[in-house]
Amino acid sequence: MAVRILIYEDNTTLRESLSSLVASHQTFNLVGAFNHVLNVISEITELKPDVILMDIDMPGMTGIQAVRKIRKQNREVAILMLTVFDDNTHVFEALQAGASGYLLKKHIAVKLFDAIQDVLQGGAPMSPSIARMVIQSMQQPIAKDYQLTAREKEILSALSQGNSYKLIAAQFEISIDTVRTHIKKIYEKLQVHSQTEAVSKAINEKLV
Repeated sequence: MAVRILIYEDNTTLRESLSSLVASHQTFNLVGAFNHVLNVISEITELKPDVILMDIDMPGMTGIQAVRKIRKQNREVAILMLTVFDDNTHVFEALQAGASGYLLKKHIAVKLFDAIQDVLQGGAPMSPSIARMVIQSMQQPIAKDYQLTAREKEILSALSQGNSYKLIAAQFEISIDTVRTHIKKIYEKLQVHSQTEAVSKAINEKLV
């Protein structure tokens, strides 16, 4: 049975190229190709795709917003993001929204068919640079929650920049005594005994 493919891509040339590429594959059936996702729910309801190839940057509604919308009603359809973006924000927003995989457009010609087959088999295909980014983010130490207040975080950040108590007091328009009180509470929460220890811990654990 042919795999039903639905494409969302606002670039006309790329959309037509993708359509031709999908149509040329014996086991794929192109059921639709659109330049926006404004009618995405009615279209997937009608066309019943097995795999959606989704661009991110589209007019009216982004691909990431469309993925969130789809996932509220359909957890089964595979959604493979096709994009030029490989920055942390777009990658993680797309994956958190419910994307099944993430393929850079520069890899489409050689990796698209394998990526579609992979996602149909329950995999999460990603371009190498994307996979590396995801792994690196997972290996980063997770910041502990020391229950610092917003003001304490601001003062800790100011301390890490080498600002004196007097400068911090002026920056936040509070008295030096109030700065000392905040810093004492910061030390207690971080379980440190000096400014050097507090700043070192804040930087190492990404608190600032």
